[in-house]
Amino acid sequence: MSVQNMSVQNQLVALSPLDGRYAGKVDALRPIFSEYGLIKARVTVEVEWLLALAAEPAIVELAPFSDAAAARLRALAEQLSVEDAARVKDIERTTNHDVKAVEYFIKERLKDDAELGPALEFVHFACTSEDINNLSYALMLNQARQQVLLPRLDELIQKLRAMAHEHAALPMLSRTHGQTASPTTVGKELANVVARLQRQGETLAGARMPGKINGAVGNYNAHVAAYPEVDWPAFSERFVHSLGLNWQPYTTQIEPHDGIAELCDAQRRIDTICIDLARDIWGYISLGYFRQAVKAGEVGSSTMPHKVNPIDFENAEGNFGIANALLEHFAAKLPISRWQRDLTDSTTLRALGTAFGHALIGFDALGRGLGKLSANPERLAEDLDAAWEVLAEAVQTVMRRHGLPNPYEQLKALTRGQQGINEVSMREFIGSLELPAEARQRLLEMTPGSYTGIAERLARDI
Repeated sequence: MSVQNMSVQNQLVALSPLDGRYAGKVDALRPIFSEYGLIKARVTVEVEWLLALAAEPAIVELAPFSDAAAARLRALAEQLSVEDAARVKDIERTTNHDVKAVEYFIKERLKDDAELGPALEFVHFACTSEDINNLSYALMLNQARQQVLLPRLDELIQKLRAMAHEHAALPMLSRTHGQTASPTTVGKELANVVARLQRQGETLAGARMPGKINGAVGNYNAHVAAYPEVDWPAFSERFVHSLGLNWQPYTTQIEPHDGIAELCDAQRRIDTICIDLARDIWGYISLGYFRQAVKAGEVGSSTMPHKVNPIDFENAEGNFGIANALLEHFAAKLPISRWQRDLTDSTTLRALGTAFGHALIGFDALGRGLGKLSANPERLAEDLDAAWEVLAEAVQTVMRRHGLPNPYEQLKALTRGQQGINEVSMREFIGSLELPAEARQRLLEMTPGSYTGIAERLARDI
């Protein structure tokens, strides 16, 4: 399944950039969300269902399997090859039904096994296709979340945390509404992003993945018809939990997909935070607050030789945006199904990998871009030194404490929309104030670069 096995020619004619230009960046998701991955998940569910049925004493027609037979059965799923999946697709060309093709494939593999052969008609027993599909997609999403998405998010958080600590004390002019505002530090601004991503990462990790296996309309109709003495809801609950999923007791034919919607919304919020970061860093590069490492041989513009464009952050923003467009659609569409079942979810679910693939490319681009950055203290200091008006907040607040008249209005008259506010004019104003000597001296010693509150501590504490 690796992209290394895909020829350059195939990449060049791929319809999706995930299988063309960016193929190597989404290899981690390929075994999970590809057609092969879906077939493997379906075989896993079918195999585990058969094993669960065989372990139920009330189902006397199905003898319990020996450990060796159970191992052979599980190996069918665990060792499923691309060639095996191709055989399922061959069968599907006849059945024109993808889940039925999986059932026939399993029966084909078991028919000559002395112990497992007699169990053929208990493969897919009492199941509707959606019993298999909902559990398969839940397993796929769990695998992608644990093995790919959360580790990539953690890598980004660790990178941002390291940068926050490195630049914890480096002062930076804030720009609320794009205008000069109370200073912060570079590290504190990065710490803000770390805190947001950590919170949403916890939400993503904690999103429940429900699953159901209760028949054609969720009432265990066929189950009860065959074995009325079995407590099927309890059996179903044990089975779903055995797969590491949360049991969904009330459904129509389909599991309602609210859990998938919640997971998609969690990922979408993570992507949105990353877009916010990418745009801010893009702006800081434009202001000169960050320099980008120059790579030998790389071209920034086809006509302007001097350019070092922030392409990684632009690439990240674009791919997170594509991911979010799909994730938003999934969250809005998947929980809706006409009456007891329609097939709009079936075709929609097949695009899950596309959304997470673009998110993965976004993580890759953002990490690569952050790795090229170096702060520019001189440029940061230059902007701060040209913005003495930002001390107006500190001065009027100290004036309020000590009961001076109209502090806000005095500072507004001095600074709002005024040109030429600098170190001299600000200190002259402070010197004229009837403040206690200690308070006046503290304000006189203050600079835009030192007026950062506890930003450094906050950055180091993340």
